[in-house]
Parts: sequence; structure tokens; C-alpha cells
Amino acid sequence: MQYFIEVILPLALQKSFTYEVSEAEFKYINIGMRVAIPFGKSKIFTGLVIDKHHVLPELYKPKEIHQILDDIPIVNTFQIEHWKWIANYYMCTIGEVFKSALPSSYILESETIVSIKISDNFIDKLSLADDEYLIVEALHSQSSITLNEISKILGKKTIFPVINKLLDKGFLILQEEISETYKPKVAKYVKIKDEFLIEDKLVELLKSLSKAKKQHELILKYFQLNAYEKKPILIKKLVDFSGVSTSIVKSLIDKEVFEEYCLNEDRVIFEKDNSSSFDLSDFQLKAFESIKLNEKKHDVTLLHGVTASGKTEIYIKLIEDYIKADKQVLFLLPEIALTTQLVQRLTAYFGNQVSVFHSKYTNNERVEVWNNVLINSDKARVVIGVRSALFLPFSNLGLIVIDEEHEQTFKQQDPAPRYHARDAAIVLAKQHNAKVLLGSATPSLESYYNVKIGKYGLVELKERFGNVVLPDIELVDIKDKYFRKKMNGHFSDVLLNKIQETLSLGEQVILFQNRRGFSPFVECMTCGHVPHCPSCDVSLTYYKYKNQLRCHYCSYTISNPTHCHSCQSVDLSTKGFGTEQIELELKSIFPDNTIGRMDQDTTRGKFGYEKIIDSFKNREYDILVGTQMLAKGLDFDNVTLVGILNADNLLNQPNFRAYERAFQMMIQVAGRAGRKEKKGNVIIQTYNPYHNTIQQVLSNDYASMYNEQIYDRQNFKYPPFFRLIRLTLKHKDFERLKEGSLWMYNVLVQHLQIPVLGPEEPAISRIRNQYIRTIIIKIPSNANLGKTKNTIQSTLKSFESIAQYRSIKVSINVDYY
Repeated sequence: MQYFIEVILPLALQKSFTYEVSEAEFKYINIGMRVAIPFGKSKIFTGLVIDKHHVLPELYKPKEIHQILDDIPIVNTFQIEHWKWIANYYMCTIGEVFKSALPSSYILESETIVSIKISDNFIDKLSLADDEYLIVEALHSQSSITLNEISKILGKKTIFPVINKLLDKGFLILQEEISETYKPKVAKYVKIKDEFLIEDKLVELLKSLSKAKKQHELILKYFQLNAYEKKPILIKKLVDFSGVSTSIVKSLIDKEVFEEYCLNEDRVIFEKDNSSSFDLSDFQLKAFESIKLNEKKHDVTLLHGVTASGKTEIYIKLIEDYIKADKQVLFLLPEIALTTQLVQRLTAYFGNQVSVFHSKYTNNERVEVWNNVLINSDKARVVIGVRSALFLPFSNLGLIVIDEEHEQTFKQQDPAPRYHARDAAIVLAKQHNAKVLLGSATPSLESYYNVKIGKYGLVELKERFGNVVLPDIELVDIKDKYFRKKMNGHFSDVLLNKIQETLSLGEQVILFQNRRGFSPFVECMTCGHVPHCPSCDVSLTYYKYKNQLRCHYCSYTISNPTHCHSCQSVDLSTKGFGTEQIELELKSIFPDNTIGRMDQDTTRGKFGYEKIIDSFKNREYDILVGTQMLAKGLDFDNVTLVGILNADNLLNQPNFRAYERAFQMMIQVAGRAGRKEKKGNVIIQTYNPYHNTIQQVLSNDYASMYNEQIYDRQNFKYPPFFRLIRLTLKHKDFERLKEGSLWMYNVLVQHLQIPVLGPEEPAISRIRNQYIRTIIIKIPSNANLGKTKNTIQSTLKSFESIAQYRSIKVSINVDYY
């Protein structure tokens, strides 16, 4: 009998591959374990075992595996089934899901190792060129070296010509080697030898060390710390406590008085704050009980609570119930910025039962969280994370909380899988028989529609916590203000007066402008020329701090021009404004106050968000300027004024969700004001104060916004009444792309009896020298979704089989946002 395993690879491949194993390996290997497998001519990849069987493949002779990488499965069957669903629903490959799901430390690729083929005595070193000689000399002192090491030795990136010459001469051999990259964090501990725990022996030891005062003192300090801590003692902690150097500890270890040992420990540890207990208000308690009742009828419940209504406290009490029932809880957030405050609140309450998982954490830290979730450790009872946390190996999931469920950042755009974390989480919960709680002050139209048709339960919180009133919202017509010359830079007199008044009371201000940089573009006032990115059809954004123009799509930069590149005029002017310009204007208007800025440029690095949020919370900044990062769930006690500098930027977007998003964004930003006993104020500057959406924000009327937008969605065939699939075609040759996209459109129209729109040039029709065309397929809710997707897939296969179109890259975005 032959033994085979079915393996998926972290590559964009639709199918799994069969590999042969021995009987012993077959018995040892379990589904969910990783194996190193040869693939292609020479490469070795990490494969994940998804099946075991005895069926010989008909089309190819299976290779043997290279090695088994795990002792136990690191992926469970729940995950594999969920990955298959994501690959099927979002029309991507299972390999892409696998690559996206696992921390990169778990996905190993082989590295090319170079070694000497023949004895050093037979190499004629005089016949070698300088670069060849350096490589041979390096291999003389060590048996093998990697390609990266050769690159460093030669001081150049292009090393293959040199290696090829040595290979041709028969001096070298190349091998592929695979190795684990994850290394656990090891801490060094110390303990006194057991013999010195006997009183007589200890007295004798102290007498013998009477002249070595520091060693004598260290032993006394050890016992003092041991009595105080009553747990293993870190060498570092003992050194800090005793005030001696590590050399003293080492000398006592050499004398065999102390014994050194090592333990693995987590890289991230949270401490519980015993003063963090709280009681729910009457309104919160009523909502909490309603959620528990809804869970009996519905798998998914929507908690629609106004900003600052205390949704987080309800989440905490609900999580507490599930932890008591010995269940795991996943808490999904749309932005890493939000994890900062939430982690502080949850760890204060649950201590080291909380784990955090997102891209700002290192690979090793993510592997540790993965392992803790895998073994259902007490350290990962509650997992807080962004959309990637959805892929963790939960085996006992009881609840998924999705806060700010309306946020578009829950949708992955690039690369594949282009999944929506909210929708994928609901499917994951169904697999585990878990419950889902969606929370938002401004729910997405899709979620609220699901409430209306009875698919989801609904719980509402219409009052702020502690009877705090909602902020007063005032509209400022900046068209009129410019006409009356009552604008100072980009600030109306009304907003400046309010800022001055707020600062004089010792309170803080948040100003929102959803555009970073100094200004979106620079224009020549003589000929109208605007500097554009040479690789993208987009104007370059001006950054004053660095005095450069930058492309936000490919990161191309040039220094700020002193004259027009077209007509050589020196009359250049910046147009529009971003957060950097607002910050500079504020510094000139309020020189005695501290101004902070929070956008993508200031939050780089692991602790970028924490530093700014903590500084603002500790009142180190009087005014904080920011982009949409500021709009999402942040809680600052002392903020009483919020200013939206240009609401029209949000409204005038080429997207069918523009008005919904504008309403959500403005309500969310406004919700940062007056969250405690101090009443809040919101100033919205706009050219169009009578716009329906702005009026709905003014009256905080979600129902009116929903009814208006859902009516338009039904009329114009948009979600939730129609599903949208967008095909994006890219190629560097404009004519070939145009011809290929038209061919695909015509075939889709012939085979699908539903609306197909396109091929259309998007607003930005070229990125990184690739021209872009989009085709949108609208699928009615009553149509057979699977059949439609199969037709699309078969059309794509036909498209790839045409030689002149094969180089056109096509990406599929299901339920695109």
C-alpha cells in the first residue's frame, strides 16, 4: 500500500498537491502540520497537510517530502474549512489564503547554500578573478555560506554572474536548505543550590564569604527578594534589586553557590488593575440583558448605540460571561490605532488573559499569540486584533465582537484574499456555533438592512453614559465667510473663537481634515502645469517639512521645484490643504499652545499610535489635528470641541457609498466631543450647509439617512439588493489592455443575463506604470451566486488561454467597497 498526503502551498495556486510519504511518516503526520516539500526544479517550500489518503495521482508521479516541520498540528480543521470558504466566496486561491493567514515565521522558503565541490588543493587560485577569489577564500574558512553572505562579502547585489562562472569551472555546488526563523524569548533565572537551604550550611557559606562583601550582600538580597516575590527570580531583577553587577552573580555561579537556568517567556505580558471594576448603568444593563435575549433567537446581534453610550463596558461584561463559561473571545477592530486604548481597558480588567494580534507586532510576538490560541491558553482567552486576527487557530470560540462594524478598513483590498472581516467572522462564528455582536453608532446599511428583514437582532442605546448630552453641532457656510473676508487661512472666525474659548478653559480640541500632507498639489500660476507622478496618473502631494513632492501610490518623490517644469515660471502656488498645513497654520495662530498631528506620516513604527494617543490623553497637546484615524472610537475626557474643516471633501467622492460614509465619518468625529461631564461642541465648515447628508448629521438622524440611501440603492441596483464583483485589469500596454478588457466585457455580457458595466477607466487610471480598466458585475440577490461565479471563472480561464492577453493581470474583488 502506498501512502500519500495532500498539501497546500503559500502560492497563488488553485489546487492542492499530492506527496508520497513512508508508512511511519503517514502515521506520524496529522492534518494541520507543516512539511518541507520540493516544488519546481530545486526550491523547497512550506506545505500544509490538509488530507491523508492512499490514492495515486493519475497525471503526475508524486515526489517525496523533504522533512516534517511540526510535532503537533499548528492549524486546526475549523481553520482549513474557513480558508476554503474564503477562497471560494472571494474567488481567490487557497494558497493565497494560507499565505495571508499564517505569521510569516511559519511560512519558510528554502535558502540557497553555496559550498566547495572539490578539494582546495585542486583550485588554481591564480586563474580566479578578484570576486571569485573572495568567495573561494570565504569557503576556505567555513564549509558553506548563503547568497546574502556572498552579497555582503562582494559588496554588491548582483552576484549570480560570479557564482555562475565558479559553477562552470566546477568549483561550487548549490544546495537548498530550510530552517525555522521563530526563536522563543529566553529569560535567565537563578536559584540557590538546595544544600544551602539547610541553616547550618548557609551560616557556613556566609562566614566563608565574609571578606567578599558584595557576594555576601547578594546572597542576603536573594533571600529577601525570594521571600517578597515567592516566584522564580530573574538574574536581571536580582541585579537591579541588590545594586551589584552581573559579574558578582557569575562568580557565585562559578563557585556553585547559585544555579543558573533558563525559561521561555512571552514577549508581551499584561498586568491586571484591581481598581478597574465598574457597574453598568440602568440603560447599559437593559441593553446587556437585551443582547443576552437576542442571542437565543439570533446568531448575530447589532448594538446600535450613540457615541459615548458605553458600548465598551457592555462588551467587557459580555466577554466576562463567556470567559467564565471557558470560551475564547475574539474582539475585532478596524484600526491598529483603536487597539491602544482598548487594550489598556481590557487588560486592566482581564489582566494577562488578553492577547493582541496585528501587523505592528513582530513576527515572534505574533507566533507566540498564535501558539497561545492554539493550545487554548489562559493567556489568550480574549484576542484583540484587526482583520488578520480572524485567521488565528481558535478551537473553542464562543463570541466575536466586531466594534465599529461599519468601517471600510475591515475590507482587505490588496493583495488577495480580498475578504471582508465582518462577513468572514460571521461565517467563522457559525462554524464554531459562536455568537457575533456588531457594535456601531452608525451601522453600515447592509447590517441595518439585515436587522430590518429579521436576519440580525437589534439592541439600541439612545443615551450617552452618565446622562451626558450629545454635543451641539453648528454649521459654518465658508462660502459666505470667504465672501465676507472672515476666514483666517482655512479657519472661519466662528471656529477660531470657539478654539480660543475652549483653550482658555483648559480644555482640548480635535480638528479633522481627511487629507495628509501640506497640500494635494502644486500649480503653476502662469501656465497651469501641475507636477504629476511619472508612474501614476496622480498629482504629487506637497510636504513642507521635507520640502518634497510625493506620490501616495508608489512613494515616488522629488524635491519641491523652484520653477515650473513646463514654462520655467517661478510663480508656483499650493492648492488645497492637508493636516500638515493645518498644523502649521495653528502654530502661527496659537503660538503658546502645543499642537499635535495624527496621520499616516506621524504614526509609523510600532508605538507611533500609542505615543500620540497617550500624549493627548495626558494633556501634553492642546490641539490634535488628524485624519480619519481620529474618528474611530477614541475616548478623551477633556475634549470639548471638534472641528471638521471641510465636510465637502467627504461628500464629493466617486463612490456609491459616499453619502453613507460622509454621515458615518462626521457623526463619529463629532462623537469625540464632550464625552464626560463637560458639554461638547462641533463646528462643521462646509460650502453646502443645506446638503441632505449634512442636515442629517446636524439632527443626528440615522433613520433618515438610512431610508434615503436604501431607496437609492434599490433604484440603482447596489448592495444590499445586488452583490457587486469588480474585475480589475492591469497592463503596461494601453492598447492591449483596452482590447483585452473589451473582449472580456463582451464575453461576460453574452454569458450573464445580469447587468455588466464597463470596461471603465477608474479615477486614477494608471498606477506604477500599469494602465487600469475595471468591469463591474451586478448580481441580483435572487440570482444563483455560485453559478455566476463559475461563469466568471470560466471566462477568466478562456481569457488566459489567449496568447496576447496572457500578460494582462486580472484581480477579482467580491463585495468591493
